[in-house]
Amino acid sequence: MKTKKKTTSLWSLLKGANVPKWIIIVALLLSLLETAAGLVVPLFTANMVDQLATSRLELSLIALLGGAFIIQTIASGFSFYLMTYIGERMVASLRRKLWEHSIHLPIPFFDKHQSGETMSRITQDTNIVKTLITQHIITFITGMISIIGAIIILLMIDWRMTLIMLIAVPLAVLIIMPLGQKIYKVSLSTQDQMADFSSNLGRVLSDIRLVKAYQAEKTEIEKGNKNIQRLFQFGLKEAKIQAVVSPFMTFIMMFVLVVLIGYGGVRVASGELSAGSLVAIIIYMFQIVVPFTQMASFFTAYQKAMGATERIQDMLNTPTENMNEGTKGIIHPEEITFNQLQFSYKDDQIIKDINLHIPAGKTTAFVGPSGSGKTTLFALLERFYGPNGGLILLNGKPAEEYALENWREQIGYVSQESPLMSGTIRENLTYGTKREISEEELLQATTQAHAAEFIERLPNGLNTDVGERGIKLSGGQRQRIAIARAIIRDPKILLLDEATSNLDSSSEQLVQSALQNLMKGRTTLVIAHRLSTIIDADQIIVLENGKITGKGTHDELMQSHPLYVQLATKQLNISQT
Repeated sequence: MKTKKKTTSLWSLLKGANVPKWIIIVALLLSLLETAAGLVVPLFTANMVDQLATSRLELSLIALLGGAFIIQTIASGFSFYLMTYIGERMVASLRRKLWEHSIHLPIPFFDKHQSGETMSRITQDTNIVKTLITQHIITFITGMISIIGAIIILLMIDWRMTLIMLIAVPLAVLIIMPLGQKIYKVSLSTQDQMADFSSNLGRVLSDIRLVKAYQAEKTEIEKGNKNIQRLFQFGLKEAKIQAVVSPFMTFIMMFVLVVLIGYGGVRVASGELSAGSLVAIIIYMFQIVVPFTQMASFFTAYQKAMGATERIQDMLNTPTENMNEGTKGIIHPEEITFNQLQFSYKDDQIIKDINLHIPAGKTTAFVGPSGSGKTTLFALLERFYGPNGGLILLNGKPAEEYALENWREQIGYVSQESPLMSGTIRENLTYGTKREISEEELLQATTQAHAAEFIERLPNGLNTDVGERGIKLSGGQRQRIAIARAIIRDPKILLLDEATSNLDSSSEQLVQSALQNLMKGRTTLVIAHRLSTIIDADQIIVLENGKITGKGTHDELMQSHPLYVQLATKQLNISQT
């Protein structure tokens, strides 16, 4: 029952490719024509042998034999191409489906699964399915037709010799079936190990500077070698199974061949069977045994594909974010309210009954020790996660009632890391925009972000490649590009997550000035470790251990909150009174 479910799962995935039916029909017809031509060749060969035995040979027979070969060759070529086209189209459709699905998966999925594992599902697992379709299904279909046709003709020629060949079939099946289950289990383990290896590879290569800076090459080489060794062991397990299957099939074929030649030779000598018929029987035997041997390879590939399908289905069954469900269009101004907000990650409660009103068009700053829940609040506001309790309200309406796509359109996010995508500065500035951005708008945004000057000095200006994760730019330059990107996005709600941390004083001044341009007229939420950047905020919220312990302006908190006074005294050189 479980195997049937896996089989249904595999073919339901492939069915979704919507390959035009006429292509499938033409491909199958050509396969039938190829097989039919192959099946008549032994008959023509038998007649030719019998005619040669009587010292006569009809030219029409040679023409028919040549015609059969030509038809078989042409039909085989076109059939192979069309079947490959069908397979490639099915797998391309599956990859598109997986890619689109993965892009819309929620953030918690990526918290649980490493990026390399997800990559392996889209590349390695789909490649296994592709191998099954493009390399094995073609031979399986034609092989089945060839076996059935050959058996029918053989029964008509000599049923006794046909039965001798057919005795070998159940013996082979008894061996192959249990081995197929073992291959399936080995395949699952191999795919999991390949996902781990890909994940580790992606992690190391993306952070190669950290590896080299801390001289961790030996550690990473050892980890990689362990993964490679495990893959090697799984490969050997599969090889051991194949080492049984392939020689066994060869033994069956050779045994049957010897028996047929011996028994057939006796019958030819006694006059019960013509020499041509014996030749035809031997050729038909190969047309049965060779496809049957190929079916062993098909069965192995099929078991692997079912294992890959199981992993793919697990991913496809993970619910995605629903981007368009809910109210579209957000009413302004943007007043945000946290109402008894709670959030836990696994068993660790990070946000504890937070109640807060964030006025529209004003700046609200969050300060507090590391791990107090500041960044988590931003993640909840962006709806990367859903709260475990309480509500986030926008203008008095729960966030969940707004369409997620429209909700995120209203938010601009600038973090301390300022992530950039590989590509040009222009591509990063316009990243995610759904409208054409003019050169004037790009210039205005980069000027406001104090980025225009350094961009002009670059060899290719806006078309300069930033490198992987923006590594070719300095931290301050990346920050200003991120701010310019937010200006182009023109969000109504602005989230600044320690946007000036880790910068030198010169870069910080430029970035801070750029941020002031960006914050004008927007509801702004700021996370800051440097109090100097948020002294003028309309309200400052002090978070400790997931709770609000203080709220007010800088002056008010200096009068009432011990922790804030302590932070201000250390950072702002204010003497305590």
